[in-house]
Amino acid sequence: MGLHLKQGTDFQSVFNRARQAAPEAFDQQSIRNLIGGEWVVLGNQANHLTPVDQSTIVGPSMLNLKQTQDAVHKASKMHTTWGKVTLDERKNRVAKAVELLREHRDTIAQLLVWEIGKPWKLACADVDRCIEGVEWYLGEIDRQIQGRTPLSGPVSNIASWNYPLSVLVHAELVQLLAGNAVIAKTPSQGGFHALTLSHALMARAGLPVTLISGSGSELAPALVSSPELGALAFVGGRNNGRAAASSLTSLAKRHILEQEGLNSWGIWNYSNWSELAAHLTKGFEYGKQRCTAYPRYVVQRELFPEFLEMYLEVVKNLRFGHPLAVQDPNDDYPDLHFSSVISAKKAKELNEAFDEAVNRGGVPLYRGKLSSGTFLDGQDTSAYVAPMTLLEPPKSWSIHHSEPFGPLDSVVLVDTEAELLAAMNVSNGNLVSSVATDDMAFAERVREESQAFKFGINKPRSRGDKAEVFGGRGASWRGCFVGGDLLVQSVTEGEGRLYGNFADGSRYPEVA
Repeated sequence: MGLHLKQGTDFQSVFNRARQAAPEAFDQQSIRNLIGGEWVVLGNQANHLTPVDQSTIVGPSMLNLKQTQDAVHKASKMHTTWGKVTLDERKNRVAKAVELLREHRDTIAQLLVWEIGKPWKLACADVDRCIEGVEWYLGEIDRQIQGRTPLSGPVSNIASWNYPLSVLVHAELVQLLAGNAVIAKTPSQGGFHALTLSHALMARAGLPVTLISGSGSELAPALVSSPELGALAFVGGRNNGRAAASSLTSLAKRHILEQEGLNSWGIWNYSNWSELAAHLTKGFEYGKQRCTAYPRYVVQRELFPEFLEMYLEVVKNLRFGHPLAVQDPNDDYPDLHFSSVISAKKAKELNEAFDEAVNRGGVPLYRGKLSSGTFLDGQDTSAYVAPMTLLEPPKSWSIHHSEPFGPLDSVVLVDTEAELLAAMNVSNGNLVSSVATDDMAFAERVREESQAFKFGINKPRSRGDKAEVFGGRGASWRGCFVGGDLLVQSVTEGEGRLYGNFADGSRYPEVA
């Protein structure tokens, strides 16, 4: 018996619900841009291929540089007005936006499923973490903002496509609470429908938000280097982050640049394999398309047989496929670890990277089959990748020092503690690392030498919101670290040093 789409979840039905919720932001053939408090038909209309089944859906309206410069100028005027609004009123409006996000949570999550291939539970979690995180700041902002003032201009937000709500919208709402107007660019690979609906609700709550779409390279002079901006918050790859950092350093602009690094598990003198199996299974959520995923395992050679037995049991039992495919249209959403990767192009790149490593001497430890996934009859599966694992990836591998951003793992065998540390630190800074070990003295030694900002012992680490600091070391981060009080401090002016990884090794350089 074939599978069916869950009832009422076809894209057109979901898109119609989004249009009904925010008719000012959508029409049948386009998604509008939000500039100067108005939803405008502006820019060249693009189509988008959903990674779920490669069907064509409405895409964003792409602005050019001049149009974006105008949007930044109008956001700057909104920033001046917003800075005069009392904190109590800012709290009321942000709270109203949170209420509206909660009301439309399911529609936003369904858009995320279609746009970026998130399984239902993970799409809901993305929205829920945004809501819950901002509610925490609503309760803390009076204390956090004491003695501090907004920045001189709006905050420009450029983020990757994988967490539109819990990373991008969450950050914007905190920036707004702190007294700044905000500008966000929709990621070109997906997330624009969910972000458009979210920003329509934010604007409806009376918040000074700007949302635009366009090519990042074309719009960078306006969104990165404009003198009217108060700060840049960037989440993405190292190449783009490096270019942004170079521009911003010359302008002494406040910045938060989160960039990828190769996160790893180190396994040494370890015996609790069932516990590690549970962590590794959960780590495959969303196909490891996260900045805090762990795609590399550095394993003590003598433990490899036990590790391999545990690991193969994990990857062979992962559930992946179409995020809306069910036996009966009335069934609940499928319970998957992951669905598609972000695009057919990305799927092709991951498969080619695996083949490249094997051709250069790496050992193909595991290569799953798409036939193990759950799909609709005849659907396009070109954006799906079954789990793949390499043993001893060659040093010449093009992504030996980089995160693959997909379900492509690699295993490195080591004989000494020094080798383990070198292999775990191979990417010159990363966001998270963990060790699995029964030897706590070893764990503490490795913690001291790790180039990860967050370090776990017998458990993974994550980005974290609310009170926990998040940042990076080496090339994985530039600028203000964020989380809790530090997130508010990163987008306000006041006494004290800013905590971060700046070019001078200490604080934010004062603007002349």
